[in-house]
Amino acid sequence: MCVAEQLEFFPVQSPCRGICQSDERGFCRGCMRSRDERFNWQTMSDAQKQDVIRLCRQRLLRKLRANKPSETEEPQQPSLF
Repeated sequence: MCVAEQLEFFPVQSPCRGICQSDERGFCRGCMRSRDERFNWQTMSDAQKQDVIRLCRQRLLRKLRANKPSETEEPQQPSLF
């Protein structure tokens, strides 16, 4: 039996964080869901919701890695004057 087929004891909660703004790629800045994923959330099965949450985590990690400064860069010394 695959994980998606297991019985859920609790409904899958929405990942919404109340920051409902789309980024340049169309994903919500708060939860990283696409527009379709946000609008169709209520009609999705629990397995579909879990899949969306997995995708959101991947999108967030990708975004964090892209914004992470390179380790080879020297830290900038603040000006003392």
